[in-house]
Amino acid sequence: MEKISVDIWSDIICLWCPIGKTQFDAALAAFPNRDSVIVRHHSFQLDPAMPQLSSTPLFERAAQDMGTTPANAARVLGQVAAIAARVGLEYRLESVKVANSFDAHRLVHLATDHGRTEEVRGRLMRAFTTEGAVISDRNTLVRLAEEAGLDPQEAAAVLDGDKYADAVRADQELAHRLGVTGVPTYIVDGSYITSGSKDPEELSRMLDQAWRKKNA
Repeated sequence: MEKISVDIWSDIICLWCPIGKTQFDAALAAFPNRDSVIVRHHSFQLDPAMPQLSSTPLFERAAQDMGTTPANAARVLGQVAAIAARVGLEYRLESVKVANSFDAHRLVHLATDHGRTEEVRGRLMRAFTTEGAVISDRNTLVRLAEEAGLDPQEAAAVLDGDKYADAVRADQELAHRLGVTGVPTYIVDGSYITSGSKDPEELSRMLDQAWRKKNA
């Protein structure tokens, strides 16, 4: 039985990415051949130019991007929060702070080396969307890494140096070469690509199609 791969690009500060994670996890859990699926996560920064030490309230940043008022931006993003609620997630957008996600992505690469990718990604996303965590803050990241099962001293050492920086940049360069411009994006077995919030049923069909092609 041949295995298939799923490459997923996401950003910690992407509101759609926790929704996508929940939906993909459901699709994978229901896929009969899930043991034949290799999932690889890749870093993507929606705003790599954001200053490392800045943290902007979400509604303020969204208003700038949309060219509208924070109140109007809050109404628009409230629709995203409603979609999140339908898949079992609780967003507290009034407390969200938008910050540079580069170091958070470095921690995800550390987590991958320790087999804890999903735990760390999930913890970082939850901290961003529900707890008002500034995910560029060094001490906050160390705490979240420990809560997700990583050694805090190792996490701190990574953040105090430049380990995994090249891995984050390589992921983003690969995304550029493949034409990935938004997240979440899924590439199934190098052939099937889809972006954005997808129902588990649609993702399951992609998995099944790729698996059948591989094992024909």
